[in-house]
Amino acid sequence: MKNSSYAFLLFLLILVSCNKETVNKKVESTKKTTIKYAKGFDIVEENGFKKLIIKSAYKGSNEIYEYKIYNKSSSNNLNDLDKKIIQVPVKEIIVTSTTHIPMVELLKEEKSIIGFPFSRYVSSEKTRQLIDLGKIKEIGKENALNTEILLDLQPELIVGYSVSSADKSLSTIQKSGINVIYNGDWLEETPLGRAEWIKFFGVLFDKEQLADSIFNVIENNYLEAKKIALKSTKQQTVLSGAIMSKDIWNLPAGDSFVAQFLEDANVNYLWKNTKGKGSLSLSFESVFEKGINADYWIAPGYFSSKKQMLSSNKLYEKFTTFKEDKIYSPSIKKGKTGGIIYYELAPTRPDLVLKDIIKITNPELLPNYKFTFFEKMK
Repeated sequence: MKNSSYAFLLFLLILVSCNKETVNKKVESTKKTTIKYAKGFDIVEENGFKKLIIKSAYKGSNEIYEYKIYNKSSSNNLNDLDKKIIQVPVKEIIVTSTTHIPMVELLKEEKSIIGFPFSRYVSSEKTRQLIDLGKIKEIGKENALNTEILLDLQPELIVGYSVSSADKSLSTIQKSGINVIYNGDWLEETPLGRAEWIKFFGVLFDKEQLADSIFNVIENNYLEAKKIALKSTKQQTVLSGAIMSKDIWNLPAGDSFVAQFLEDANVNYLWKNTKGKGSLSLSFESVFEKGINADYWIAPGYFSSKKQMLSSNKLYEKFTTFKEDKIYSPSIKKGKTGGIIYYELAPTRPDLVLKDIIKITNPELLPNYKFTFFEKMK
């Protein structure tokens, strides 16, 4: 009898122990993420490993790319042939979009960039100086990278950018053994979602804490500006875009990140109730009818002067905003070599874009603020 009781007790202990082990495994495999706004990537801790996950490499991509992150100083076993691996911190990197540069600079890693395509349009003074000194090599154009130069440079990692499919030159490079990872920041649908991609670079340079703190400042600035905008007593009406071909006018759709900026600035964007996350293509007549008496015209396509606009289409002068000099463009402020500063820096600093729009539409709310991106068109 005693023996059977002892055996039963031993069985219970083993059962409890097994259950405890199962619970521990469940806890250990729980994914933790620090991403709040971005939809296109994630950083997770899983089973004791850090993973960088790219959910949207380019438009229409259904493939999810997962990369295990190993620290170079770690003694972790790298014989993991089933997973893509990135060893950090990356010391020699190639980036392929001007939007990547401000994020790399904020992390103080611009000297890690060894190559860039069509560098003429880089506006940042720090990176521009490195290009002029020959520290950053020209590697071709965005859609036609020079594989010979890339192979010669042998970067640790290439951060690629593609609009609609995997880049052929990058696929060739990848087959040669050089790591390639796609950055889809431009696909994000919210201003803060785009800015949060600084955390992507934070992982690559092993500066996650710094990336988090920088993003937190940008986020807080943005949310504070949004609160300030709510103090306006009148919602100004806003027109945007311009005629792009024949009589077709392109302007931001109601669910786009540009429309989000305008909503957060507490203005009445006249097309805010339309559907779509990109651009709308409307007839000139429909835009003219709705927008002729708008209070402000913000971002009139690629135009940077009223003279330019009139040489393109005389009908622009019929708009009230044209007559009253209330047109503001981000295409006026350019870097030393002609690159438009807005396209390079704005995705990283949505807080400053929002402040610009508030300053345009309700200047009394930000009396001491000076424009970062926009200027009144002359």
